[in-house]
Amino acid sequence: MTMKKRMTMLFLLDSLIVFLSIFLGYYILRPDIIILQDGIILMSALTIQIAHHVIAWHYGLYRKVWAYASIGELRAIFKSVTFTIAVVAIAQLVFTKDIHARALFLTWMLHILLIGGSRLSWRITRDTFRKTDEQGMKRVMIIGAGQAGMMVARQLLNNPESGMKPILFLDDDRSKKGLELYGIKIVGNTRHIEENAQDNNIDKIIIAIPSMARHELTELMKQCVATGVRTQMIPRIEDLMTGKVSVNDIRDVKIEDLLGRDEVQLDMKAIEKKLTNKSILITGAGGSIGSEICRQVNRFTPKKIILLGHGENSIYLIERELREKVSPETEIVPVIADVKDRQRIFDIVSEHHPDVIYHAAAHKHVPLMEANPMEAVKNNIFGTKNVAEAADTFGIPHFVLVSTDKAVNPPNVMGATKRFAEMVVQNLAKNSKTKFAAVRFGNVLGSRGSVVPLFKTQIAAGGPVTVTDPRMTRYFMTIPEASRLVIQAGTLASGGEVFVLDMGEPVKIVDLAKNLIRLSGYAENEIEIKYSGIRPGEKLYEELLNESERQSEYVYPKIYVGKATPISELEMEYVMDKLRDMGISELKTTLIGIANRKVVELGVKMPV
Repeated sequence: MTMKKRMTMLFLLDSLIVFLSIFLGYYILRPDIIILQDGIILMSALTIQIAHHVIAWHYGLYRKVWAYASIGELRAIFKSVTFTIAVVAIAQLVFTKDIHARALFLTWMLHILLIGGSRLSWRITRDTFRKTDEQGMKRVMIIGAGQAGMMVARQLLNNPESGMKPILFLDDDRSKKGLELYGIKIVGNTRHIEENAQDNNIDKIIIAIPSMARHELTELMKQCVATGVRTQMIPRIEDLMTGKVSVNDIRDVKIEDLLGRDEVQLDMKAIEKKLTNKSILITGAGGSIGSEICRQVNRFTPKKIILLGHGENSIYLIERELREKVSPETEIVPVIADVKDRQRIFDIVSEHHPDVIYHAAAHKHVPLMEANPMEAVKNNIFGTKNVAEAADTFGIPHFVLVSTDKAVNPPNVMGATKRFAEMVVQNLAKNSKTKFAAVRFGNVLGSRGSVVPLFKTQIAAGGPVTVTDPRMTRYFMTIPEASRLVIQAGTLASGGEVFVLDMGEPVKIVDLAKNLIRLSGYAENEIEIKYSGIRPGEKLYEELLNESERQSEYVYPKIYVGKATPISELEMEYVMDKLRDMGISELKTTLIGIANRKVVELGVKMPV
């Protein structure tokens, strides 16, 4: 039905209802009256007709979708009818000096009843005769019977094409148990998620408590994921209420959601002061961390972002992405270069003279670097030396090295080279005008070469999922979380610090694998977990600073400063001169020995 036909039909229907309401109101009180011969009644009927259509148009009664009518629409009807009767009362008072109050009250009641009934009958008809094939619909359990849960249930009921049918609510409010919302029972609390999912053959769980604290929400998500039922969650309630998102924007629970940490609030003023209208150089800009640093930096409208990397495809991709989002005031400069090329790096820093350098270029894969130790030395040590010394030479105000928790008591080449890179930066900081700092964090979920993409690939292939050892644990962060904290730590640097990011509790790799299996829609017994043994250079446990080896308090939420002592310059120069000529065995021994000898002030001894 076209809009014009629809409005014409409603206009004619309302005209009939309005006349019927006032005539019935008078007839009920005075059944002997001849209505058409009573001038006051005819005047009132004409007035109510005109007033109704004007006021009804003002309140949108002809524009609303009545098939989805609710309290808001009933409120509009109440206001329209009440103001219409008030206009008629005023007209009677003006022309007759009297108001037929009883007749108008009956007219008001009939008017509301008939107008409301005509509108709501559209919804009743739709709900009664709508043909849906519920046989193929997914059975949904909604956790949270508050405002958000009601909105989800209503949208699912009104949109059968979504293929989902709400079956029950769970809510921890005891007063709601046994009640119904939209005909859906509230059967219990969140302690009974698994049994309710099994007893009711639930195909999907939707978490609809957007106001819940993050750590509580994480525990709730873990319970839901443990059922093996696909679990989703709604966006923020503010976005649902303002219409920015709908039920179609409900997303799957991700492995990142199970980390259970509250989002860190950044010091926006300090970051804006450092980045806005400034030139920023990011090395390794095409990598997982480097590209996310680019995205985060772009939010602060810098004057220039220099994207430095040796892989042309990765630099092309991040350049294209940034150009779609970048402010007109920001210049994007892609640079293909290798940090091992000292002269090229010096030329780039001299030409662009950035205000801040984020050095994220590094080799990070532990087993690969065990097999190729000299490449780790050239990239992680000498590459860092080249970029850091270029920053010192040209007086770049700020330099931030992206490091790793594997630099603590490193038993492997990769960790040792990253610790050595920290020492390079710390030594330069002693006599440089550049504010040097290193930021150390753990494994980054979803980064290239990390365990999560590998597990996902193995799960998609039907397994097995390979875990090195059931006891192995790691600290994890999300890519945005790590990148934001790197930028924040850069604002705190006064020179030579090694910032350590608090990553919460370590996670067992086997638990991570089990959660990914469940999140992928499989039961644990459907995908085999195979233990392959610890690889060369790996530790069972990664390490962070303990209480005796860090400042007594955070220097910023989630950020500590390590009490680090750099290696002496003479010793460093001697070792670096020898590194290029060492054999593989001697190289590994020297690197790990030097790193561990001077890492005592930073590290925690490995658990036995």
